[in-house]
Parts: sequence; structure tokens; C-alpha cells
Amino acid sequence: MPDAIYQDDVSITAYLPEGVEPAATTRAPKSAGLRRKLFAGLFGAAMALGAGLYAYDILVLEKHVTTDNAYVGADVADVTPLVNGPVRQVLVSDTQFVKRGDALVTLDDTDARIALARAQAELEQTRRRIEGLYATATQLNAQIAARIADQARAEAALVASQGDLVRAKIDLSRRQALSGSGSVSAEEVSNARNAFVTAQANLRSAEASLELARANRNAAGGAERANSVLIAESNIDTNPDFLAAQATRDQARVDLDRTVIRAPIDGVVSRRDVQVGQSVEKGHTLLQIAPIQQAYVDANFKEVQLASVHAGQRVTLTSDLYGGGVVYHGHVAGFAGGTGEAFAMIPAQNATGNWIKVVQRLPVRIALDPGELAAHPLRVGLSMYADIDVGND
Repeated sequence: MPDAIYQDDVSITAYLPEGVEPAATTRAPKSAGLRRKLFAGLFGAAMALGAGLYAYDILVLEKHVTTDNAYVGADVADVTPLVNGPVRQVLVSDTQFVKRGDALVTLDDTDARIALARAQAELEQTRRRIEGLYATATQLNAQIAARIADQARAEAALVASQGDLVRAKIDLSRRQALSGSGSVSAEEVSNARNAFVTAQANLRSAEASLELARANRNAAGGAERANSVLIAESNIDTNPDFLAAQATRDQARVDLDRTVIRAPIDGVVSRRDVQVGQSVEKGHTLLQIAPIQQAYVDANFKEVQLASVHAGQRVTLTSDLYGGGVVYHGHVAGFAGGTGEAFAMIPAQNATGNWIKVVQRLPVRIALDPGELAAHPLRVGLSMYADIDVGND
């Protein structure tokens, strides 16, 4: 059978007259050689691509760990009142930037002003009472001196009464001895007996007076000691009662100052949840302040990526907000204490019969360059792409 002539892969033998043979052609061998060259080129390109990818993996990828599971965070401050009261003014709104110390909310201060006035009055009363204690100390010392004198007088009167009793007794005995001989009248004996009885009564009275003088002296001494305890080793300004009243006054003054709620940090006002007229209580969150100038990134790397990662390594980041044209530079600040699943409200319980291993992610804290952060501010929660250079330790 004659050779077929191929044109566009279609045989033209059927179209030749009978007895006419087609001319010889070399098209088939040329086409086969072209295919071999094409396959060889593709194979070489594939080998070159594979070698390039292998080299890129060895020289580049193994020196970097990356993730797009990264988000901007900040230590957001909750603004809460420290005193109760109705809201008089709200001076800020969401998205507003505030500085530390700026007034955010004011509460009605009527009750606080009254409490301060009452505490100030109690402080003055305490001062005067303590001044009275020092004056009383002088008075009590004088009373003690007087009671000592009264006791000395009572002791002297007792000695005199004792002497009178001795004389009266001797006089009565002498007259009674002479009454039998008639030398002394019965009236003299009677008078002597009455004088003796009177001397006995005067002695008992003197003894009672002495006891009373001693009791008065002891009472005066006790009052002086009790008063001295209240003022011992102190003056008016260091007296405990005065210090307590002063602390009450200072607390009332602080409570008045706290009716103006101020920003604890610099940042952007977020989640404002307070209105004029609202009655607020201590501990109720009124709004939050996000310190965007101190933002950081929490990058959630897979656990199999972290073998070569440690604190201090350089990190480059990009954000979805600005795109790849803005590159942030930072460093690894540290690692979280556990995976997000471990700190979930309902932690995973892996001790079950149907357990399936899941690769976990560990949050890595990345500190950002403050200058770059100031030039291109970020907001809490924005997505980031993080690349840690682990090849330049």
C-alpha cells in the first residue's frame, strides 16, 4: 500500500487517482522530533522549577514562619465611676481621642458637697474638743494639788482630834478618881465625860474627813490619768481623734473630686454606654478607652511552627488596612500561657474515646515600632500578616 501523505493529520491517499502514488514526505519524522524536543523542554523546565522551589524552601522559607491569623490588640481601659450618682454631663463620644486626665463624664455633686461640709464641721468640732482636753489637763492638775492640800488638812485635823481625845480621856479619869473624895463635883465629872465623848466623835469625824480627802485625791488623779491618755505624746494635729476626723474630711473631698470622671490613659473612646440623667453605680462600665498608640499584635501560630521562635526575634508585618505598601517592624515579646482552646469558657476534654488530634495555635505577642505605629495608626481587632525571621538568631 502506498505511503500516505499527511496534511493536518488527515490522509489524502483516498483522493489520488488509481495507479498514482503520492510523493515521499518527511513530515512524520519531523513532527516526532518536535514532540521529543517539546517534552524534553517541559521536563527541563519542571526540573528547574522544582530545584528553584527546593532552594527557595531551604534558603528562605525555612528561615521564616508566617501566619495571617494575627490581630491588633491593646490593653483597653474600662472607665468606671468610683462614686454613685446621676450623670450631669457626657463630654466625649465614640471615636474621639482623649488624653490622660481629660474630663469624660460629670456626675451630680450635690450630695458630695454636703458630705464634705459635714466632714469639715466634724473636723472643727474634734479640734475644739481636743483643745478642751489640753485645757482640762491643766485644770485637773490644779484639782490634784487642791486635793493633796485637803488630805494634808484632814490628816492634821485627825492628829488634833487624837490629841483632844487623849486629853479628854485623862481629864475624865482624873475627875472620876477625885469624885469619891468630894474634891470634884458631879457636874465637873459630867462635863469631863461629855468632853471625852465629844473628842471621840471629833476623832471619828476627822478620820472620815481624811478618807474623803484621800478619795477625792484618788478621783482627781484618775481623771488626770484618763485625760493624759487622750493627749499623751501628741499635739492637736497628731491626736488620733483629729487624724480620724481629718481622714473623713479628706475622703469626702476625694468623693467630690470623683464626681468628675477623667481619662486614665491616652486613647480613643470606644463603646460609650452612658447618657445624661442615667444613675450610675460604682463599678459600672461607662465606656472604654483603647490606647492605639500602644497597640501590639497577637499572632496565632501553629504549634508546629514555633520550634525555632523565641523572644526578641525580628518580625515584619503588614495590615489589611494599608496593604503591602506599609510594612511594620517589631519583635517577639513573648508567648501566651496557653492556647485559646485551653482558656475557653468550656475547655476541650480530650480524654474521650472519639478523640481526634487537631493542630493547636499559640498566641505570640509581637511588640510594634512606636514610630511606625504613630505614622500609620492601627485599631484594635484589625487583621495582620506576620513574618518572623528565625534565621538570624
